[in-house]
Amino acid sequence: MFDNLQDQLQEVFDDLKGKGRLSEADISVAMRRVRMALLEADVSFKVVKSFVTKATARCMEADVLESLTPAQNVIKVVLDELTSLLGESESKLELAPNKQPNVIMLVGLQGSGKTTAAAKLAYLLKREGHNPLLIACDVYRPAAADQLETLGGEIGVRVYRSDEKDPVAIAKAGIRDAIDNLKDVCIVDTAGRLHVDEDMMAEAESIKAAVDPDEVLMVVDAMTGQDVVNVVETFSERVEFDGVIMSKMDGDARGGGALSVREATGKPIKFISSGEKPDSLEVFHPDRMARRILGMGDVVSLIESAVKVQQEEEEAEATERLRKMDLNLNDFLDMNRQIRKMGGVGKLISALPGGDRMMSQGQVDEHALDRMEVIINSMTKQEREKPDIINGSRRARIAAGAGVTVTAVNQLLKQYSETRKQVKKMMSQYSDMSNNSGRGRGKKGKKGGKKRRGPRMGMPGLGGMSMADIKKIQEMME
Repeated sequence: MFDNLQDQLQEVFDDLKGKGRLSEADISVAMRRVRMALLEADVSFKVVKSFVTKATARCMEADVLESLTPAQNVIKVVLDELTSLLGESESKLELAPNKQPNVIMLVGLQGSGKTTAAAKLAYLLKREGHNPLLIACDVYRPAAADQLETLGGEIGVRVYRSDEKDPVAIAKAGIRDAIDNLKDVCIVDTAGRLHVDEDMMAEAESIKAAVDPDEVLMVVDAMTGQDVVNVVETFSERVEFDGVIMSKMDGDARGGGALSVREATGKPIKFISSGEKPDSLEVFHPDRMARRILGMGDVVSLIESAVKVQQEEEEAEATERLRKMDLNLNDFLDMNRQIRKMGGVGKLISALPGGDRMMSQGQVDEHALDRMEVIINSMTKQEREKPDIINGSRRARIAAGAGVTVTAVNQLLKQYSETRKQVKKMMSQYSDMSNNSGRGRGKKGKKGGKKRRGPRMGMPGLGGMSMADIKKIQEMME
């Protein structure tokens, strides 16, 4: 979504590089180009004006830090102001620990992705240990309750629905059902309209008064652009909400809505959604998004994704094989599936500094792992476990079964061989570092402790780091 804005800001900063000193004229030109880039990204004019005024003042007053070039100083100022524009820090759900159930009410226009967001939020809360209930209160849109029930079935969350035509009565009955069935969170999916109207506002006010929600979240389509400011301001006047879920962040719009909503309304963006899958709803981190927009990547989120996959998919057998440095094609296939669960190659590359630009320039083949999986699935169990037995005739058979050329099979086996060597090399280096850290203590790592063992293996592809190592890196990054 922010590709074009990112490219334009990069051009501004690139032009500043190499200058030993920035004059007021240089800063004025740079800020003028930043203003144009934001306006072209469909950011609200008022928001752009305030942003550029603050950034310019800071650039004019700020001393160039000894460790930074003038261009880097300007980048830091823009990064700080962009982070402030987006909200400075994450805004979490405010749920009462002693209340049963907590109630979350979703509001928004029709087509904003509200029903899908309700299911994604339920999935997120379920993964955090909650027992949510979805309540279908949209009695106007055809099959709205059916859609919610289908989504709820996919994630294992029950949906309360009724033939009642009064949304307020349905909401009340849904809360009673949650109490009877010991649900700790209710997510009320209200009806939307194609535009803001009096009936819609009155109904939302009535439901809010009836269920007394702990959180009211407005679902906003990120594709809307700066027009979203008028919508959220109108909602804020009639139905006070606590935060925003920004949907469709994976779209190709210019992203102005996401950059405008917080500054214009004072309401934080709490979640963003970048896809159709249930796990595509993420807590919004303003600082990380600001870094992404400026092309600095989001390594912290990448590590968090790796930790999540590690916690969910840590198999003792695979761990033992890797500890022995015995990587086979089953492990290669597991790596592929873990990367897919983290969002795929595209998401991982985008999280790295400069990754978004690589993606936009077509330098990354997002389907390479898919082809690899097809080829490995064409192999026998024995061939996956002992790739060394794959001779010429076996390669021809595998290629025919996968619908690829023998060359493609050869390339896969070569990649596997190189990856295996790299894993062994990283494990050897990591083992050396671990052993060196225990020197000076004799054969025991600590007084009275046991003899130090080899490193505990973590997720494949992270250099043999343990969960503790990954978390330490995460803490340092934060």
